[in-house]
Amino acid sequence: MNRKTLVLPAVAGLLAPLLVACGGSDENRAIVVGTTDRFLADSETPAPLDPAFAYDTGAWNILRQTVQTLMHAPRGGGEPVPEAAESCGFSDKASESYRCKLREGLTFSDGTPLTADDVKFSVERVLNIKSDNGTAALLAGIDTIETKNDREIVFHLKTPDATFPYKLSTPVAGILSKGKYSATELREGFEVDGSGPYTMKVEREGDRVAKAVFTRNPKYQGDITLRNDKVELRSYADADTMGRALRNREIDVMTRSMSLDQIKDLTEKPQAGIELTEVPGLEIRYLAFNTEAPSVKDKAVRQAMASVVDRGALVNAVYGTTAQPLYSLIPSSITGHSTDFFDIYGEPSAPKARGILKDAGIKTPVKLTLHYTTDHYGSGTQKEFETLREQLNSTGLFDAAIEGAEWSTFRPAQKRGDYAVYGLGWFPDFPDPDNYVAPFLDADNFLNTPYVNKAVREQLIPESRRSADRTAVSPVFGEIQETVAKDVPLLPLWQGKQYVAARDDVTGVEWALNTSSDLLLWELGRGSV
Repeated sequence: MNRKTLVLPAVAGLLAPLLVACGGSDENRAIVVGTTDRFLADSETPAPLDPAFAYDTGAWNILRQTVQTLMHAPRGGGEPVPEAAESCGFSDKASESYRCKLREGLTFSDGTPLTADDVKFSVERVLNIKSDNGTAALLAGIDTIETKNDREIVFHLKTPDATFPYKLSTPVAGILSKGKYSATELREGFEVDGSGPYTMKVEREGDRVAKAVFTRNPKYQGDITLRNDKVELRSYADADTMGRALRNREIDVMTRSMSLDQIKDLTEKPQAGIELTEVPGLEIRYLAFNTEAPSVKDKAVRQAMASVVDRGALVNAVYGTTAQPLYSLIPSSITGHSTDFFDIYGEPSAPKARGILKDAGIKTPVKLTLHYTTDHYGSGTQKEFETLREQLNSTGLFDAAIEGAEWSTFRPAQKRGDYAVYGLGWFPDFPDPDNYVAPFLDADNFLNTPYVNKAVREQLIPESRRSADRTAVSPVFGEIQETVAKDVPLLPLWQGKQYVAARDDVTGVEWALNTSSDLLLWELGRGSV
């Protein structure tokens, strides 16, 4: 993985001198990290931290600290390496049988032995519960699971899948204790029990997490090296509030998601004591469609929208240098990237869109409501949707309105199919082209979309997984992306960068957020680099 790191002092107006945080100069004191990720347990999302349900970056960033997986992404990226496992690998040439051997003497944080039966229980539990959040789809390729003894387990797959080691690296495949989790029901609330590098205690404000305190797990055995003993993760309502906390010496690190204004100020008006780090990112943003909704059921409407959305103007108006236009589901730094939306629709063109609608017999203006979440992706989302609305309406072909809702309301409504058009972001589960395609187009997908293309779902996606040489299947992903560009069940908009601001006595910041936006708290330490 190539990393470009900017080490820049911070702006005086945004971040005041941080000489002391949380008291004292002791290098062993807790490192305090701020995030705008929100954690809510309510009637719509009663089990936000259950691996069988959790499928957003914020929840996964808690689970990665507390729940072990057989494999994990190594420091700096690359192919997964054993974590709870001592060894893992395909035992056949067809990539249909995957065998793992656990490390000797593994236990959960309460001292209970961790065995192959716990691994089997945990994975089968995800498949049996099959929550409507799309998590089970990651493991849906498993046919049967066989335990040889307390330490050996074999996954027999329905079809070849070279990406399976990556899937075993995600929190969906987190190893749980049979004594703490039901085989058939989700675990409600914020409790998490595992064998990961930390144990966790949560401080709540009503039905939300205010702070999660991670303490080194003395029983942890795995591939991760901890560079601290305790980290506090504090949740803030927005980037401005998080910035004030940093200015007031309440936190040491400010992570996702910082606002464009904060990043600009930190870059242009440096002050000693703070470092801004740019970390390569693979986040994408897109519009998605309920293709059964009357207003967008005819793909001509979706194609017309694809013809007039001006990604360059959108990025310049809202995100500046922190993002770039995206013309396919797969971002530019991932194997299989293409520019099919540009190749098919070209530069934004109202006349072209008008012709598409006229040929399809669609009366104009087409009335639409674009839905977005107000609190999940950062402060720029509202402006982004205001810009999209203006772009559509300025053509005279659309009568678009926008409507925002908190994530706790937005996500359940989106899954139910309440929205015809809605905006979402995607932080990959793992850095492979498969993970920009299958979660949206395969069966039981993340979007719960009614859109089905049988050739993509039954032929192209399985074919794309057969080869461990991912460049060899680029033509297959090319076919998939061309289909998406023609049918427009989704409309890719942009891909973004990531930034972290931290006190200059905090080390490991450049490793603490990987390209998939996984927060690796164990990388943080104190002292001079």
